[in-house]
Amino acid sequence: MCNFFNSSENRFIFRFSILFTVLFLSLKLSFAQETDTIIPVQKSPEELLKNVEVNTFNGEGFNFFEDQFSGHWIGFDFGFNALMKEDYTGYDLEFMDNDLLLSYSFNLNLFQKSFGLQRNRNNLGIVTGIGFQMQDYRLQDTVTISKDENGVIQPRIFHLGDHQKSKLTMFSVMVPILVEYQVPINNYKNRLYFSGGMYFAYRIGSYTKIKYRTDHSEKLKITGNYALNDFRYGIMFRTGYRWINLFAMYELTPLFEENLGPEMSPFTFGVTIVRF
Repeated sequence: MCNFFNSSENRFIFRFSILFTVLFLSLKLSFAQETDTIIPVQKSPEELLKNVEVNTFNGEGFNFFEDQFSGHWIGFDFGFNALMKEDYTGYDLEFMDNDLLLSYSFNLNLFQKSFGLQRNRNNLGIVTGIGFQMQDYRLQDTVTISKDENGVIQPRIFHLGDHQKSKLTMFSVMVPILVEYQVPINNYKNRLYFSGGMYFAYRIGSYTKIKYRTDHSEKLKITGNYALNDFRYGIMFRTGYRWINLFAMYELTPLFEENLGPEMSPFTFGVTIVRF
């Protein structure tokens, strides 16, 4: 140890090391005092929190305030048609076969627009869009329908062949106006949703078809309006979570025009097969 200090070069290194250590400790102490200093603020917590960017808080993809509200409308729906409040007053035959397993509905919802209703959240909003609907209503096997000279719908009985089936088909364009509420479950992107509201539909085509068999399969298809209400409206409810999505629709307008056919109101329910 003594030999170490005999050299002037070693003494210089030792003194420099001590000086550097003292300087380093002084700077560290000074910096700690500056960072730990508490400066009193003359503002309430509410005023301070107004300037906090809450959209910087996220985890597992969760971001309440940055993502825009997006509803659940677009997709392909498949359902079953039922007829409610049937009244065949003035008819001898109940010609609509009200069987859930034989009357189908196909909805192709192609366009969607969503509007958030919350300023700092995105789980409540209005959903609208445009969709196309095809509805099949099964008739009694040997019966089709046509208008009489007064434009009133009348059943017509045909025996064309074996395995005869008859139906009425209607095509419509549809616009919904729904209020939707979403609840994140486990993960931000996995949301349980509930939506309900009105829908408006306009008939763009319709026909009747009879399928039967002689030596081979035959079809008799006749287009017409069949006294169906062109403009219709009703209530709609939709709900779902991830790949399970259900819907129900009840029309507030009757299927046929007033005094031109039996009174009945369509009810449709089903599932969303594919979401776009």
